[in-house]
Parts: sequence; structure tokens; C-alpha cells
Amino acid sequence: MRASRLLSLLMLLQAHGRMTAAQLAERLEVSTRTVYRDVESLHAAGIPLYGESGHAGGYQLVDGWRTRLTGLTAHEAERLFLAGLPGPAAELGYGAAVAALQLKLHAALPPALADRAARIQERFHLDTPNWYADGDASPHLAEVAEAVWRQRRITVRYRSWAGEVDRVLEPYGLVLKGGRWYTVAGRPGRDGPATYRVNQVLSLTTLDEEFPRPAGFDLPAWWRAHVVRFRAGLHRDVATIRLSSRGRDRLREIASELVVAAVDDTAGPPDDVGWVTAVVPIESLTHAHGDLLRLGADVEVLAPAALRDRLAATATALAALYAPHPAVIGSGGRAPT
Repeated sequence: MRASRLLSLLMLLQAHGRMTAAQLAERLEVSTRTVYRDVESLHAAGIPLYGESGHAGGYQLVDGWRTRLTGLTAHEAERLFLAGLPGPAAELGYGAAVAALQLKLHAALPPALADRAARIQERFHLDTPNWYADGDASPHLAEVAEAVWRQRRITVRYRSWAGEVDRVLEPYGLVLKGGRWYTVAGRPGRDGPATYRVNQVLSLTTLDEEFPRPAGFDLPAWWRAHVVRFRAGLHRDVATIRLSSRGRDRLREIASELVVAAVDDTAGPPDDVGWVTAVVPIESLTHAHGDLLRLGADVEVLAPAALRDRLAATATALAALYAPHPAVIGSGGRAPT
């Protein structure tokens, strides 16, 4: 552990030039006293390291000295593909390994390439969850990841659409989609894998049973095909709607690309009040009801009649709910006492 910290300290100085004891302590998550001891140990090992006091002081290496002992471990090499995803890496339990890997890679680069890499980190940031959620709270994510890596069967208590169920799973891989983690897993005695949302796992036990991974299983290719199948089966019906210009603009923000494209393809010229009529795909009456309510009075459903009736009933209920109460009079909104 201490040898790894000494190497990390050395890489930090090589990457950043000069750093104070406080800065090093913060990056290494140790006390400044520990940094002082580590610096003395590096001195004793013959590392050309010196310190300067004062406001602009700090520790740095002698100009021109670089180490080639990047110390890349097997664990860090395995996590190399996550180096650009620090958030998901931390969720998987690999945050420390990825941070150390990035530091060692940066230290191993020639100065010109190191500057370019630092510029990328400063100017590009990947934030996978959507605007209205921070992603999944998945307490069993690290356990699932370990089972994927070690090819171990797991037993889970899972919250499905039909209720809580018990399953024995053979997890082939993990996928991060829209800030949500899914495991693609098979079940003993069943043909083909299925997807399970990791944050719906209520309890998990890892079995000491290694499962055979299907020969030639390609996780990215399987997931792409799964997304195509999902989207193809998502919209099973259509609705005819009228949209105001404001509703059409709003639809581009809240609807899928398929729905937006359907409006663009089927909408005729605006009528006298600027509204257009279009035919759009819908998943179900329930989903369409919730989605179209978000457009408020900027959409009118013409067909199917069942969907129009649902929205009319909701509009009537809302009007009754927000109607002025008889007891509320005057601009102050209070009844006299």
C-alpha cells in the first residue's frame, strides 16, 4: 500500500510539476505529515526531489528527470476501458483503480501528449444520467460486476413488473443506458439472455458456481439488437392529434425521435390558427395519456376516441380541482372572519 502511494506521489509531481504538501495530501487522501515522511523516503531512495518554502513553494522533481516505472497493475489494466468514465467506474467499485491508472498514463506520456490529454480533461466532460435523475441507486452493482468478471452464478430477489420473484442468473455483462445499469444474464435451463435492471435487485447472493459463457457472445452486438427489438415493439398503435406551434416545439423536447419524425412526416400545413394535424405512434393508451398531458392545452387528440375521452376526463377533473372555491373571495384570497 505504501509503495503504491509513493509511486502515486512521484507520478503526481511528474504530471503537475510543483505541488504543495497540502495538495499532495488531498490527492493521496493522507495527512500532510504522511506526505513529509513519504518525501523523505523518496529522498533516501535517490529520487531527485526538492522542496521550496513560501507562498509559491512546494515539492518538485529536478528539471528533466522522469521515471519510466509507471507500475501499471493487472487490476488497473483490466479497468483501462473505464478511464473516460470516472462516475460509472466509481459506481462499479473501480474508482480508485481508474484514478491511479489515469495518473500513471499521464505520467508516462511525453510532455506534448500529456498537455493534450490534460486539455481534453479540462474541456470535455461526460455526464451519463439525464437532467431529472442522478442515475440508479444500485447497492448490489459492485456484486453484480464481480459476478460478471468471475463468471459466477448469483441468486437474486428481483422486483419485476409482476411482483417480487427469485431468480438464479448467469450474468454475461453490464450495460449503462441513460444513467441506468442493466445486467444481461441467462438463466439455467432457459434459451437466450434477458435484461435485468440492477437497481431492482432487492437481495443478492453470489454462488460458488462458475457458469459457461456462451461461445462467441458479443455484448455490444447483442445490446444493439435488443434496443432495435425494443423500439420496434414499443409503439403498437397510432393517434391523430392537433398541435399548436408551441406544442410542436415542446414535443421535440419530451418525445422520442420516432414521434417527432412522425409529426414532421404526416403534418399538413397549419390551419387558420396555426395548428397542424399529424399521426403519431403510441405505446399504449396509458402511456400516451401521460405523455400528451405534458403538452397541456397545446395538443388535442382527435383519435382514438378512448384516448380523447381519457384526456377529456382528466381535463374536467383538473378544472373542478382548480375552480375558485366559494369561500375564497377578493384579491387577498381569504374569506372574511
